[in-house]
Amino acid sequence: MTAKIGFPPLWSRARCLDSGVDPEREQRWAELFDELDLNKDGRIDVSELRAGLAARGLLSRGSVEEKIVRAGDRNADGQLDFEEFCQYLHSHERRLRLMFRSLDRNNDGLIDVGEIQHSLHAVDMSPWEAAGWPRCRGEIQHSLHTVGIDVTLEEAARILLSMDKDGTMTIDWMEWRDHFLLNPLHNIEDIAHYWKRSVMLDIGEQLTVPDEFSEKEKKSGFVWRQLMAGAMAGSVSRTGTAPLDRLKVFLQVHGSKSDKGNVLSGLRAMVKEGGLRSLWRGNGINVLKIAPETAIKFLAYEQIKRVMRGGAEGGTLKLQERFVAGSLAGATAQTVIYPMEVLKTRLTLRKTGQYSGVADCAKQILQKEGVKAFYKGYVPNMLGIIPYAGIDLAVYETLKNAWLQNHSDGSVDPGVMVLVGCGTISSTCGQLASYPLALIRTRMQAQASMKGAPQLSMFALFRTIVTEEGPMGLYRGIAPNFLKVIPAVSISYVVYENMRKVLGVVRT
Repeated sequence: MTAKIGFPPLWSRARCLDSGVDPEREQRWAELFDELDLNKDGRIDVSELRAGLAARGLLSRGSVEEKIVRAGDRNADGQLDFEEFCQYLHSHERRLRLMFRSLDRNNDGLIDVGEIQHSLHAVDMSPWEAAGWPRCRGEIQHSLHTVGIDVTLEEAARILLSMDKDGTMTIDWMEWRDHFLLNPLHNIEDIAHYWKRSVMLDIGEQLTVPDEFSEKEKKSGFVWRQLMAGAMAGSVSRTGTAPLDRLKVFLQVHGSKSDKGNVLSGLRAMVKEGGLRSLWRGNGINVLKIAPETAIKFLAYEQIKRVMRGGAEGGTLKLQERFVAGSLAGATAQTVIYPMEVLKTRLTLRKTGQYSGVADCAKQILQKEGVKAFYKGYVPNMLGIIPYAGIDLAVYETLKNAWLQNHSDGSVDPGVMVLVGCGTISSTCGQLASYPLALIRTRMQAQASMKGAPQLSMFALFRTIVTEEGPMGLYRGIAPNFLKVIPAVSISYVVYENMRKVLGVVRT
């Protein structure tokens, strides 16, 4: 076998051959090692592996490169020499073979669309047991337990097309092996998980439908670490965009006045009244309500899902079921934390010296207006959840399917920016549809704090706004609301990813 420049030493390659790998595969591994060994020192480190994956069009996810190096690094030097590289690939191919056999339900040596669709709903253990792998049974059963991800035949076909190189609409062993050899996706479950809405972005509204989590993720504590990372990201994001959020509320309530009807004059008026610090009024309670709302919504969603499934554990919901369950979960969470929404609006609009803090604000509202004041605007707020959740889900699914339709020939892994983009656009569309109801809610919450303002009902307020300000009056304050989307998403994503690393939130 002729060595090429940069190839590992012949003695190392000979030791690799001793492992029983056929010469053709060993030659391919040698070529792959040479491609990844960028500085030609006979070793591959994490940075070289990351660069190599990127060059091959494989996007990094979490600590994939570290896991590959750690799995093959026998001498604990943080690098892979050629022998270690071969041993890792040899072991990895054995795992891939087991995965392939588990998916090939009719044992014809090919995986078709139906088998892909079935594999995402449940994994049968019988092929493993029949193949005589009792030693690995516990590990395999733990990692390939019920997946419970519902996909259509069309979606399964797109997953298949990303691996089908010969156009047969089936995947043979070599296509499966070559696709996953250095792919950060370790099994077909991972492909579907990428389209789960697990990139938690906070744009100042917590009306989105909760994410779907597997039973393994819930039992391992992954869910709460994920939610904690999302809450921290939301806290920093909301604090960073608080001036724009206060301006939105300011314009929603006072936007009909000519001297306070645009972004710049609104900012000037707030700074003139209370100084720069006044731009963050109401941010404390806005951050404080993230954690309870997220937790309540998740717990309610899980209970509603269990009821819809007839008490059965596991499994995910179809799109329309997710919409219903998500809307009900959102309504439950909003009902519990709604008094905090009223406090947030009052504190955001307060004048200098009006309240000494959250407790004083709550005390004054209770004494002057009674308990009912804490639920002013509740009805339009609940009604706003339905168009938000429905449009958010529908737009996300539409964008997802459009991406898969046009880009699934290379890989079904959409990449971070695609997921972030889909989530941002869908959430923005949801806000656009529900914004009039949000505006009416805010004005109802603020009516009692405005001297001389009549206490109007939802319908009366709607008629008044349309009559006096025109249909566009229902969208007062939407400019700063849109202006905060990009910085909010950017801050949220950066903080979220760093918190995931700190908390060890990595999908397994």
